[in-house]
Amino acid sequence: MTLSVNQLEEARLALDTPLYADVAGDMDVSFEFFPPKNEKMEQTLWQSIATLSPLGPRFVSVTYGAGGSTRERTHQTVARIQRETPLAAAAHLTCVEASKPEIDAVANEYWAAGVRHIVALRGDMPVAGASYAAHPGGYENAAALVAGLRRLHPFEISVAAYPELHPDSEHEAADLDNLKRKLDAGATRAITQFFFEPETFFRFRDAVAKAGIDAEIVPGIMPVTNFTAVQRMSGMCGTAVPPWLGRVFEGLDDLPDARQLVAATLAAELCRKLYAGGVRNFHFYTLNRAELSFAICHLLGVRAKRVEQAVAA
Repeated sequence: MTLSVNQLEEARLALDTPLYADVAGDMDVSFEFFPPKNEKMEQTLWQSIATLSPLGPRFVSVTYGAGGSTRERTHQTVARIQRETPLAAAAHLTCVEASKPEIDAVANEYWAAGVRHIVALRGDMPVAGASYAAHPGGYENAAALVAGLRRLHPFEISVAAYPELHPDSEHEAADLDNLKRKLDAGATRAITQFFFEPETFFRFRDAVAKAGIDAEIVPGIMPVTNFTAVQRMSGMCGTAVPPWLGRVFEGLDDLPDARQLVAATLAAELCRKLYAGGVRNFHFYTLNRAELSFAICHLLGVRAKRVEQAVAA
């Protein structure tokens, strides 16, 4: 087989350059956690926060269960992060099954606790697969929620974006219009749903720019630790699972350590390609697994920074 000049140059560069040497660590990262359901999960969560805190994330966010099912646990976790660690905590807040006064009260409690960042989402119904229905006295969608939060306090607000279309959107234009409404209402940035191929993000970034949106769009990165679970989540949120991903994880069901090594490698390679395309901010869906996210960040050149106080374990 005869190689072209360009292929020879690329092969020579690959041989001469150490792995990830072109990734300088000049990026910002953030991490998402979910609130613990029991004492053991709580210990895991705080160990994870302690492990990732030295990387100096821009913020760490805590999710909110469907229909507000984890409201109290989310609030307790966010308030403790804000109170006991040097990290900037961001609280997820949704519109589902709550009136405007109820949501406003939660937001005011966050502000009183020193929390200055909200991840504002429409949210999902508590019954899996049920169609979204706005509360009669609530915020009808995420854009309205953003506007309501802006009236209360000068929060920093992140919203969701969908590179492969939100399941409830009719088409790309409607999806982009919805994103624009959220940003025009006062959101600071958008964080994307997870995806598995860099071209997915680049195509979305181009579409966003063409739509006249100039806000920061942060790719959401989901390391695949359980392929079956990720397939299920992908089906619910409209994320395409490329065939090669299944082949890579085939035969690893009973080998969790090997599966974690593969997951870290794939996620780091995705980030490396995004970095090569100019991305300098990454948001990791950690699933409360610190070492996996830490390993990915390490491969990307992110190193521990000095922190002002230790995280309470």
